[in-house]
Amino acid sequence: MDLLLSPQAWAALLALVTLEIVLGIDNLIFISVVSSRLPEKQQRHAQKIGISLALILRLALLSVISVVVGLTAPVFDLGITGPLDSHGTPAFETAFSWRDIILISGGVFLVWKATTEIQHKVQPDPANTMFKSKEVASFASVVTQIIILDAVFSIDSILTAIGMTSELPIMVVAVVIAVGVMFLAAGPVSSFVNANPTVVMLALAFLLMIGMVLIADGFGHHLPKGYIYAAMAFAAFVEMLNLLARKRKHAHAQ
Repeated sequence: MDLLLSPQAWAALLALVTLEIVLGIDNLIFISVVSSRLPEKQQRHAQKIGISLALILRLALLSVISVVVGLTAPVFDLGITGPLDSHGTPAFETAFSWRDIILISGGVFLVWKATTEIQHKVQPDPANTMFKSKEVASFASVVTQIIILDAVFSIDSILTAIGMTSELPIMVVAVVIAVGVMFLAAGPVSSFVNANPTVVMLALAFLLMIGMVLIADGFGHHLPKGYIYAAMAFAAFVEMLNLLARKRKHAHAQ
């Protein structure tokens, strides 16, 4: 009851919900792009599974919050003295925690996935089985890819929540609200992506950038997420202008 009457608790909840929704954009973009390789009837089903798993993983991590916090403890150190930055500190970390390993692995997977998808869009090769067409994509493989990235994004999301508040109820409510927004946005986002091929390429570019950010984060380069999302928002705004221009040009031609 004291928590419900605390202005600080409500302020923390609002800030955390906003941040969790923003972080969920990465997850939603990946789910939308990967599920678009499936036949139309299976896409929504895959999205529901992916977003449901995102919620389950986040709540499961919150239930073992002490274990999650422990993921930031170093597990090994390469013992290498790296180059120094302008402040005289090492340019990258040589001591790695489980969180770092997970972020680097997830980032590498995301970079590989985005790169192969971009190559398929630019130069599709039916003879290459690595790039399966949308009609023959395996539902199981799509769900597996979603699970892998769900795990990475969930750990990043929960560690962010832990850094903002120590109140578990606030974290749980914020996660449930954020995933609920993902559920509502999944359909429109997926339909929009499928209807606009240039948006698919933009989304893949976002995934490529997010993968690089995860790798950099794992190596100790903590890039401010505000800059990343500001760049994504500006690129999306430019693409919206391009779509509007093409729509008006098409209408004028008719």
